[in-house]
Amino acid sequence: MKALRSHATGGPETLTLDEVETPSPDKGEVLVDVKACAINFPDTLIIRDLYQFKPERPFAPGGELAGVVSAVGEGVGEYSVGDRVMAGIGNGGLAEQVVVPAGRMFPIPDGVSFEKAASLLMTYGTTIHGLKDRGHIKAGDTVLILGAAGGVGLSAVELAKAFGARVVAAVSTEEKGEVARKAGADDVVIYPKGEMDKAASKELANAFKAACGPQGANIVYDIVGGQYSEPALRSIAWEGKFLVVGFPAGIAKMPLNLTLLKSCDICGVFWGAFTAREPVKFKAQVEELFDLMKAGKIDPLVSETFPLERGGDAIAKLESRQAVGKLVVTMD
Repeated sequence: MKALRSHATGGPETLTLDEVETPSPDKGEVLVDVKACAINFPDTLIIRDLYQFKPERPFAPGGELAGVVSAVGEGVGEYSVGDRVMAGIGNGGLAEQVVVPAGRMFPIPDGVSFEKAASLLMTYGTTIHGLKDRGHIKAGDTVLILGAAGGVGLSAVELAKAFGARVVAAVSTEEKGEVARKAGADDVVIYPKGEMDKAASKELANAFKAACGPQGANIVYDIVGGQYSEPALRSIAWEGKFLVVGFPAGIAKMPLNLTLLKSCDICGVFWGAFTAREPVKFKAQVEELFDLMKAGKIDPLVSETFPLERGGDAIAKLESRQAVGKLVVTMD
């Protein structure tokens, strides 16, 4: 079988397409013929040794996949050969076949494509955990979403609207703003791409405040970080929740006096650790996502697909913050 693997620390250009032996499932595991593997921000970090987990090399990136069961290990009774499944794993998805612990898999709902199934768990899973468990979202809240046109950002737009919130989408271009509006955003703020000085940062904060309204944002969903975090924090409501989800623009240095003045909370959203620590709650949230998908309230936007040999191009496009919606590598 073929796998796109990292042999040395570096960017996506260092990945190589290797011919490797097909793995065999052990007890409690399932061998999956991968049909689609979504690209996520951790994939850009893990190959550079910048992620929280550092797998032994060589390894294939790719933590979110969908495919068909081709072999079942001892003790697995809930899945059979031929079942359509989706899974969240730390890495290994950019391969034609991968072994997955049965407890990390879910059946793909009827009528859902492999590409959309591969785009659901990590993005929407992160967001439902963030908005509900960390942000305590409720109907009538105002939610400001930074990076609202990416995969996680669009999941936040859709889920916040499904939970009855008003959504302000912050994006870098008018084109991305239109994508966010189509997903349900009530208002859009365009932030500058270049380096901001103090005056520009204040101007952006004022734009966020104007869009969020006089009470401010009850929840700030920050997928971007860097220079954009502080202006967003300045627009937060009294006792608001600032959710730290990702930082492709860099790790922000926040003036903590603002947390006192707004009596607000800065909360981390670490979905991977949550799924390991609270597997029962995690599975219940995935079932809730399936129900929302069946009801037509969420629908992952797959904007582009890539063959396995071009998986590095997909990672590079996401890393350069050019992606809209989800980028997915397909094996067929």
